[in-house]
Amino acid sequence: MAFPVIGPVGVVAVRQIVTALILAPIVRPRFRALRWREWTLTVSLAVVFSVMNLCLYLAIERIGLGLAVTLEFVGPLAVAIVGSRRLLDMGCAVLAGIGVVVLTSPGPSTDLIGIASAGAAAAAWACYILLNRRVGQRLPGLQGTAIASVVTAGIWMPVAAVWFVIHVPTPAALGLAVACGVMSSLVPYVADLLTLRRISAHAFGTFTSLNPVWAALAGWLLLHQSLSLNEWLGTGLIVVSSVFVSIRALASPDEQ
Repeated sequence: MAFPVIGPVGVVAVRQIVTALILAPIVRPRFRALRWREWTLTVSLAVVFSVMNLCLYLAIERIGLGLAVTLEFVGPLAVAIVGSRRLLDMGCAVLAGIGVVVLTSPGPSTDLIGIASAGAAAAAWACYILLNRRVGQRLPGLQGTAIASVVTAGIWMPVAAVWFVIHVPTPAALGLAVACGVMSSLVPYVADLLTLRRISAHAFGTFTSLNPVWAALAGWLLLHQSLSLNEWLGTGLIVVSSVFVSIRALASPDEQ
């Protein structure tokens, strides 16, 4: 709802800055305690934060909430499948690929930029899961998330300074972007870090399998973005693929 005033770039900028402003005073990140390896991981996580959020919002603006989030979900599904030698997992990968084709319905009118943006967000989300788990294992508490959030805010502050001169924000748009920073960055980043410290990436995929469905329902109820039959079918194929892969992984102690 803030896109018409400040665009996806403005929302992402506010989102990242607000996350750091809230998280840093609470956690009090210890930058001096980081070694070279921890700095590499946290800076990489900061870059992933930026790419994941910006590409997803660019996709949402062009192709709608449900379609964008469903395509982004291919990222964690790929994490669950890569490295597996199970025939069923390979079948689920094929099923998910069919779901993507059905969902996007390639043709002359297809929004290739929107789909490509969602694809980039999917790749970033896969990296986010793997990096967040590594950061959570190497740094105590919420140190990793707080440091990555501060670095991300540092990247976006000059962008915001220039962007908001050109796209003058309204109080309503800023309020929505601030709410987005709290509910879409601060809360899930902390929850994801704490979760991935305790469970495998496969199990994490199980808990997030219904994200595309929630996104489609939210887009329909709140933004009046309805999905066509092929889009619901494609979403269903991807969700079912993810559920099967994740449940199979949960049954394998060696992958926990």
